[in-house]
Amino acid sequence: MSTQSKRAVLVINAGSSSVKFTLFSIRDETVLAKGIVERIGLEGTQMTATTRRGKKFTRAAVVKNTHEAVSRIVAFLIDPVHGVLESRQAVAAVGHRVVHGGEKINASVVIDERVKDIIRNCAALAPLHNPPNLEGIEASQNSFPETTQVAVFDTAFHASIPESAFLYGLPYHLYTEDKIRRYGFHGTSHCYVSHEAARIMGRPIETLKIITCHLGNGSSITAVDGGRSVDTSMGFTPLEGTVMGTRSGSIDPAIVIHLMMHKGLTAEQVNALLNEQSGFLGMAGIGSSDVRDVLAAMEKGDARAAAAVEVYVHQVRKYLGAYTAVMNGLDAVVFTGGIGENAAVIREMVCNGGPGMGRLGIRLDPERNGSAGKKARAIHVEGADVSILVIPTDEEKEILRQTVSVLDS
Repeated sequence: MSTQSKRAVLVINAGSSSVKFTLFSIRDETVLAKGIVERIGLEGTQMTATTRRGKKFTRAAVVKNTHEAVSRIVAFLIDPVHGVLESRQAVAAVGHRVVHGGEKINASVVIDERVKDIIRNCAALAPLHNPPNLEGIEASQNSFPETTQVAVFDTAFHASIPESAFLYGLPYHLYTEDKIRRYGFHGTSHCYVSHEAARIMGRPIETLKIITCHLGNGSSITAVDGGRSVDTSMGFTPLEGTVMGTRSGSIDPAIVIHLMMHKGLTAEQVNALLNEQSGFLGMAGIGSSDVRDVLAAMEKGDARAAAAVEVYVHQVRKYLGAYTAVMNGLDAVVFTGGIGENAAVIREMVCNGGPGMGRLGIRLDPERNGSAGKKARAIHVEGADVSILVIPTDEEKEILRQTVSVLDS
């Protein structure tokens, strides 16, 4: 098949019990098909997909592992009735989301055995993500043995963070020998929305100082100076930073020692407490980590829910101020993620949190902020010094773009 016939890029996001996929046209970034195989290895496994032509496809399936899931996806894409490709040879490349590349990988790369070894060796830093990511890669290599496979790393965008921002105040050998440092996460999202912000503003990203707020069940905030990440709130793990759905965010590390010495908790129990029982779930005490539920409880007068929201908003504001200082200026704030895109009240509380935000040049237009929509939009007042933008993130499209960039190079 000619190069011109290779018209699509398949993006794969393999998790522990699901494989998400999006098939893009290289020519115009159109989504040709997308879907998910979920509950892999469990009862009730099914594949759900939609195509550009509006066809919807849902089918129960017995899928024992990631390899079988990818095989099902490929079969769907080339199916003569439901599919959108004439053959698997129409796929020019497969782009894979990989969470952790450590220090050895600082850009998207063609996958070879060395890259697979790095992903495998970084599994200790991302035990819930790197192993299934690697399974997705190997499954795709089996299904597309002659096709270029590209890894796009969540940590790669943050590889530009300087040593002054990524080192912790620990003995230096823990960095040199054990690689304990700030890595940062959500990099694909921060990269996508910062470039979209530059496009919307009509300015080269190299001239802009942007703070990107990826706010969701997991939240992270990044200082993007001239298109490069220079600081970010998540650290060695995704636990650091703001309060999140079930994660505590940053705390005094002596709290861990206190819990173990005086409450008798084991390391495993402390880990579960900080990652699974804290955040909005633990603070609000309403039995839900969903911010929509917490906000509803706050509106009904629940004091604990209100306190949890105030803590979250306070922490986001602190990062806005700190990162403005880090970059020595601010041109734009971007809200993205489930909370950032949809919770107008959170955006209002963050941006209207007293005179400090005004001194940063952050001036929110309440009417614009309150308007619902799925498209990128500006919510600052006319003439404001700082643009405030709501930009729906699209990590799959960013993986597409980086995969195509690797192909072109």
